[in-house]
Amino acid sequence: MKLSDIMTTVVVTVDPDETLGRIKCIFDESRFHHLIVTDDARVVGIISDRDLWRNISPFIGNDWMERKQDTNTLGRKAHQIMTRHPVMAQQDMNTLEATDLMLRKGVSCLPVVGKGLRLAGIVTWKDLLRVCFMCQAPTIDRDAA
Repeated sequence: MKLSDIMTTVVVTVDPDETLGRIKCIFDESRFHHLIVTDDARVVGIISDRDLWRNISPFIGNDWMERKQDTNTLGRKAHQIMTRHPVMAQQDMNTLEATDLMLRKGVSCLPVVGKGLRLAGIVTWKDLLRVCFMCQAPTIDRDAA
């Protein structure tokens, strides 16, 4: 099975100059854990929710402890915290190759790109696990578990 068959094609992206405040809002309102940083639709980086939490003050949102220096962390830019040159996959890569790549590189998602590193979608470890489960589902004896 090809990544183009399982990838999520509607991907939330941010510009390299997007603020961490806006990125925090995106993560707060969403159920995903990765944002792709693009410049003219080309993948230039990736930001995980963990990257965000490592780079903003833990006092954000705590009214009685939050200080100006804490809120200033929200003004930092995506390019300051993103992982540059992320591990990427091509649309025609098969799911076994993608799984191997993710395991070897220790990443939890792959931006899927087409020509010129233009973003086509994203695949996460959950997507690949779902494919693995679906391929094995007929052989699993659910009553034995």
